[in-house]
Parts: sequence; structure tokens; C-alpha cells
Amino acid sequence: MDKYMEIAQNIVEEVKKVVIGKDECIRKVMAGILSGGHILIEDIPGVGKTTLALSFAKSMGMKWNRIQFTPDVLPTDITGFSMYDKYIGEFRYQEGVVMCNFLLADEINRTSPKTQSALLEVMEEGTVTVDKVTRKVPNPFVVIATENPSGSAGTQMLPESQLDRFFISLTIGYPEVEHEIEIIKGNQEGNLLKNIQSVINAEMLVSIQKEVENVYIHDVIYKYIAELITMTRNHPMIELGISPRGTIALTKVTKAIAYLSGRDYCIPRDVKEIFYNVARHRIQLNFKARTNQIKVEDVVGEILNKVEEPTPKRK
Repeated sequence: MDKYMEIAQNIVEEVKKVVIGKDECIRKVMAGILSGGHILIEDIPGVGKTTLALSFAKSMGMKWNRIQFTPDVLPTDITGFSMYDKYIGEFRYQEGVVMCNFLLADEINRTSPKTQSALLEVMEEGTVTVDKVTRKVPNPFVVIATENPSGSAGTQMLPESQLDRFFISLTIGYPEVEHEIEIIKGNQEGNLLKNIQSVINAEMLVSIQKEVENVYIHDVIYKYIAELITMTRNHPMIELGISPRGTIALTKVTKAIAYLSGRDYCIPRDVKEIFYNVARHRIQLNFKARTNQIKVEDVVGEILNKVEEPTPKRK
């Protein structure tokens, strides 16, 4: 396990060469990947969303595709399509962009709902169905999507069903002054992405993900997770709480956070570290909350304060 933990840290260090001053974001994206989930990065243009996604793709020696979502992108661009080949006298499947290990979906909320929905099956089941034929995508398969804030020009909100398929959601934010200076200096040297080295391949990532699955969670931690989730469904300011799919995502990413911390067991702090990122895109506030200008982070913070933190013993 120590060997693979070191490899995971090496990936993080490679990404840090390009993404300056956003160590927490890098750690959480790494946790999302190690847990076998998909990641949604929401922020204004120009803060490094795509750079962060590309850095992870390039630090892992796997097949990756990138697609820029625009209003004219079609569902078949995502899933692929069948084309008649007159030389062999039959239809032949032409692969879509999902046939890869890493799919970088740029500005996913700038395309039509019909095209967005083309990702639903593959994100949940790891398969695509074209002309009644179901095909598996390569393993591992991770979607790292970026989106502009809701209300930006040309955006269309993602449906709840698709948002729920992302394990975590996060924002990057503006850099601090000292980090911005580093970014300016670094860009004088050309494209920093060229400096990133691939440190693993697909088989190694699958092995690490299996190790993460075996990270131990005590029963009191399971109960802690369940109580947090239940409170999102009963909170007076929340209209739509976290689904059971979100519960599973929180459990898996909690294991990944523990793994990145060098442990083979979880503690309550691991749950608290990632809970907001699992909840922020799943929770919908009600009218009362919106009229009182209450934010999701305020409600999540209140929930974390109200639910008693357990004190488990190591297995």
C-alpha cells in the first residue's frame, strides 16, 4: 500500500507544477479520481479549470479525449454512431469521445440538454448504447467536467439527474497575490503543461482504486455519514437533499481522502473535509432560504455543527 500511496502523491506533485496555490483543489480532485468517481469544476472563465483537468490527464499515462461543449455538439459526438461501410456491406461503429480513460468535458453547460443527457448512461454504468448495441468504455473511466456559473451567457443548467452522477463538485477561485506572481513568471517560460511527466498507467490506477475500496470504515463512521445525509433531507431550508447515490459517493471519496492522508482507515475528519464538495451540487435550497440569501455552504456548515462527531477506534 505504501508504494501506491507514494505514486498517488507523485501525481499530486506533478499537477502542482502547473496549478499554483490550489493544493486543496488538487487533493480533492485526486480523491475523486481514486474513488472512481467523476468531478465537476464550476467557476468563472480563466481561473484554471481546464488547466487543472489537463494536468491530471497528462500526469496519468492513459488515453484521454477532450471535447469543447458548444450548442452544435450532438449526442453522437459523445457516444459514437453507426455508419454503413459499402466495402464490407454492413454498419460499422465509429467511436465517440467517451471511448477513453479520461474525458475532459469543457464547459459542459453550454450545450443542449439532449447532448448533456448522452453522458448519463456512460457516467453511471460505464457503457454506451448505440443502435441497441451496448459497449463498455475503457477501465478506468473518469469524466472531469468544467462549467461556467449558472446564468453566464450561453449556459443551460445541468439536470439534477446528471449533477448527481458527479461524485464531487468544487470551485477554484482567484489566486492569492503571491501565487499570481508565480503564475505570471511561469507563463514567461512557455506552456508549463509540457513539464508534466506521466507517472502511472491505466492498470496501476485500477490497482490503486482497489486499494482505496479496501480502506476501513468503522460502523460509527457509517452512522455519521448516514446522519449527515439524513439531515440534508429534513433541513427546513433544503428543498432537495442528498440522494442514496450521493451517500455512496460520500463514502467512497471519504476512503480516498483517508488514503491520501496515508491511512488505511477513516476518521470523522475525512468525512468533514469532503462533505461540502459532495453536497454542494446536490442540495437545492427552498424559497425561504433563497429569499433570505442563505447559501448552500451556510446550511452545510450548520449540518456539520449539529451532527455529533463520533470517536471510533481503529480496527
